[in-house]
Amino acid sequence: MHFDHIGIVVAGLSLGRSILEVGYGVNCWTDEYSDAINDVWVQFGRDTMGICYELIAPLSSTSPVLRAQRQGTNITNHLAFKVQSLPDQREKLILHGFHPLADPKPAVAYGGAQIQFFLSPINSLIELVEAPSHRHLYRDIAVQRSTPGTE
Repeated sequence: MHFDHIGIVVAGLSLGRSILEVGYGVNCWTDEYSDAINDVWVQFGRDTMGICYELIAPLSSTSPVLRAQRQGTNITNHLAFKVQSLPDQREKLILHGFHPLADPKPAVAYGGAQIQFFLSPINSLIELVEAPSHRHLYRDIAVQRSTPGTE
């Protein structure tokens, strides 16, 4: 397993970007992804130390993150790890008391690679991403803001 990102639930990506830029030092962002399969908007940002954050916003009124966003709970939502084999890592986690929250699903932001969330024995969430060679494509904030059609 290799660390990929920290997932943070936000009401909207624009608000999340402004908060993470000021408070976390995020200085570059990927494109925004509308993921109808997982019912979320996502965008990845990187800070000056190379830490990756995923902003997660509800896509619809049935989004799985809407409850967390509205209640203000589980805002720092999960840690995500890239894995070589989701089935192998899933079995290992289950043997150690982790509980899968749903079946694996493809994720738009990872080119359709499978993801799966687990609740750990200490009630923290982790996400496994079966995309060991995936790299997020970031653009500098100044470049992004000067591109027509972007916020």
